[in-house]
Amino acid sequence: MYQIGNCVTCSISIQYINLSLCMKHHNANHSTLESMSQSLWYNRWTLSKFIPYLSGNILEVGCGFGSFTGILLRYGSVWAIDIDKFCITKTKKNCPSPSHIGYGNIETGKYFFRKHTFDSIVCMNVLEHIKNDEKALSNMYSILNSRGFLILLVPSHPKLFGSIDKSIGHFRRYSQHELINKVSDCGFSIIHTRRLNFLGAIGWWFAAKILNNTTVQEEKLHVFNSLAPLLLPLEDVIEPPIGTSILLIAQKI
Repeated sequence: MYQIGNCVTCSISIQYINLSLCMKHHNANHSTLESMSQSLWYNRWTLSKFIPYLSGNILEVGCGFGSFTGILLRYGSVWAIDIDKFCITKTKKNCPSPSHIGYGNIETGKYFFRKHTFDSIVCMNVLEHIKNDEKALSNMYSILNSRGFLILLVPSHPKLFGSIDKSIGHFRRYSQHELINKVSDCGFSIIHTRRLNFLGAIGWWFAAKILNNTTVQEEKLHVFNSLAPLLLPLEDVIEPPIGTSILLIAQKI
């Protein structure tokens, strides 16, 4: 039944939403976050692609369970935001080091901090969850210092959009052309884009399109974690023709 109310997980008041469906999205999202938090090698490998652009005050948009938050602390002072209370609590527990973690909605521009700007903004696998992604990008631009860097990781290939994307609340998957245009239109200068994780793209297509899975299942993730250290280093030499993600690095001029 559709009604007006607050999702008990993220506390956002939304009109005419199926609240039980909202909870299903959150449960699937939490399951996926829990699974991906176990991909330690992959998380570090992904981070290695943008370490040179991390410094000073770093904002992590959408910290999830804190899989990257603790690692980011090695490169600067970290502020981490999320709209999900459970994720905020989990990240605080996982990252006891001195970091600033709290509520933040990059789409509406409401954060637990006030009048703070950043040298680097990291937004990994979050933009696709935001209905008005252009507004979110504009808000990121406004709180980034001049010459500061934006690091985006988003799901690629709209044709891969399937049951998993729907169940975890994705509005879209991006083409490189679409992502570059949206970021550029907000005033950013594009420094670098590339596809990442051809192994994940194959697995995502099979799980979502053939098996019609709705979450990233743990047993499949174990297979990925075993193969990734053997195969993904090839991408350090040559960019794959397909990938589950697009990495984009931009600068505020």
